[in-house]
Amino acid sequence: MAARPLHSFEVVRTEQIAPHLVRVVLGGAGFDTFTPNAFTDGYVKLVFVSPAVDVEALPRPLTNDSFAVLPEHQRPSVRTYTVRRADPAARELTIDFVTHGDHGVAGPWALAAQPGDRLFVMGPSGAFAPDPEADWYLFAGDEAAIPAISVALEALPDDALGRVLIEVAGPDDVLELAAPAGVQIRWVFRGGRADLIDDERAGDNAPLIAAVREADWLPGQVQVFIHGEAQAVMMNLRPYIRKERGVPARWASSISGYWRRGRTEETFRQWKRELAAAEGGEPA
Repeated sequence: MAARPLHSFEVVRTEQIAPHLVRVVLGGAGFDTFTPNAFTDGYVKLVFVSPAVDVEALPRPLTNDSFAVLPEHQRPSVRTYTVRRADPAARELTIDFVTHGDHGVAGPWALAAQPGDRLFVMGPSGAFAPDPEADWYLFAGDEAAIPAISVALEALPDDALGRVLIEVAGPDDVLELAAPAGVQIRWVFRGGRADLIDDERAGDNAPLIAAVREADWLPGQVQVFIHGEAQAVMMNLRPYIRKERGVPARWASSISGYWRRGRTEETFRQWKRELAAAEGGEPA
């Protein structure tokens, strides 16, 4: 498979939209080659290159493989993020970053980002969009799922019915989300930052699990979208939706972990491969 090209963007502006969410708007020449897709969970791979690397000296066309000529310690980190908004007319690409202080790669970069900073992007990819044949919609997730849920809500028809459950640290993290009148949004508070909370309120005990189980189950065919911390989603909510509620795969195809406590994205991808192998299928 041919390596995907890198689109070169620059930071236009940033905004702290919640205590643990930073919005970064990218612009520049990226839209010369970047084409948005129609998926509401559209995502990109962000390629964080050290300022010490002379990108202009790398093999062309510029792809992630171009960095293979560098020593391992100079190769970029790659992180997956949902596109919050892609506006070709304004030539702006908006990404919302969950931040955990100085932990990780992407969050600290977003907190420190300044206009003019360069960021390379691969993609986009995606798979989900609200199905107009559904009678109602169930969306659930934690902070990492807010961008995709927000885009999906904005794509729903005005007469749509649904339930939305979003787990965040506390009341200060609540955002104003645009949704049809028939879609009820409930914010669930875990009481602390997702990476620091104790095991009694995370993983198998995440408050989101109980909130989804307690949510009204409306009549008719539901379409389900659930993403967030992998232990809560894959080991608890996915079995609840698929087995206990009996929702067929077509209507519950987008239930997956976006991240897992205690793992980097690299080790999280390995965990997903191991889980898929154990289940005899493809990585979720």
